Amino acid sequence: MMSIGDERMKSLLAYCRVEEPTEEELLTLEGLYEAAVGYLENAGVSEPPEGTSRRAQYDLAVNFMVLRDFDLRDATITGTIVEDNPAFRRLIVQLKLTEPVSELDASGEG
Repeated sequence: MMSIGDERMKSLLAYCRVEEPTEEELLTLEGLYEAAVGYLENAGVSEPPEGTSRRAQYDLAVNFMVLRDFDLRDATITGTIVEDNPAFRRLIVQLKLTEPVSELDASGEG
């Protein structure tokens, strides 16, 4: 299990507007964070280096997924129409399109 780190958790709490989290909320947010990072990794988006514009986009995508799932943890969906956020989809596509190419891939040997 990865550790989210204090600074990253502070920014996530600010994004989710959780001012005084309970221990349960912290555990939930950490689990949702790990799930979001795993989702992006499986979607072909690696975690960019700190201080880059790609990292800001990556963190925004992770924050979006965490907040969405945090808000929906007790929700019940009624009806058949569930729409995805187009801004989120565009952000994921942008991250995938700017994913660095490994030297092995660039040489055509991979």
